[in-house]
Amino acid sequence: MTEPEQQPPKAPRALVVRGGWEGHAPVAASDRYAAVLKEDGYEVTLSESLDSYLDKALMAASDLIVQCWTMGQITGEQLAGLSRAVRAGTGFAGWHGGIIDSFRNETGYQLMTGGQFVHHPREFTTYQVRPQPERADHPIMAGISPFSVTTEQYYLHVDPAVDVLAVTDYEPDPDNPELTGTVVPVTWTRHWGAGRIFVTAIGHNLADLDIPEVDSTIRKGMAWATR
Repeated sequence: MTEPEQQPPKAPRALVVRGGWEGHAPVAASDRYAAVLKEDGYEVTLSESLDSYLDKALMAASDLIVQCWTMGQITGEQLAGLSRAVRAGTGFAGWHGGIIDSFRNETGYQLMTGGQFVHHPREFTTYQVRPQPERADHPIMAGISPFSVTTEQYYLHVDPAVDVLAVTDYEPDPDNPELTGTVVPVTWTRHWGAGRIFVTAIGHNLADLDIPEVDSTIRKGMAWATR
């Protein structure tokens, strides 16, 4: 009897959705990680419309959604399509304002991502990012030691249910001195139904993404979130 021919494993599929405020370079930043995903064997679809979240076939076929969309507005139907896909097992990943300063008026979106940007000092700040010692075994944090960045330091409102992987101490802010020293999450994950969500707060500009620890965290975060 002839053995059935084994089929090669299906390549994972990623949907990259980008747009919103141009100050975060959504096209250039997402192009960078679309190229990374292609190098890692993903089939990548690029979209500059939130209507992609309405395409049930596209969403069901996507193993990962990478969103780079700062501010803007999402309709209830678009949000429902995104949430439904993630609950069914599609991963969701992003960095900085592209995932945690999106759709400020949609608390349902913030509930899903587990956090929301609310403030940063007027000037760039040099601050240290500290991986949580108790999460050192998490695959996203493998090989990451404490490191410093000079960029926007996000002050965030964060869901207490998320799994915090790295934190920072909030640096002095002349406009809000009472915030100084607050421990603020930088990188976290959460589950949403069967789906995995990865968030990191760093990534204001392309130079941030060149920092080896930031780049490594995003690469491993996307891989971890993938169905």
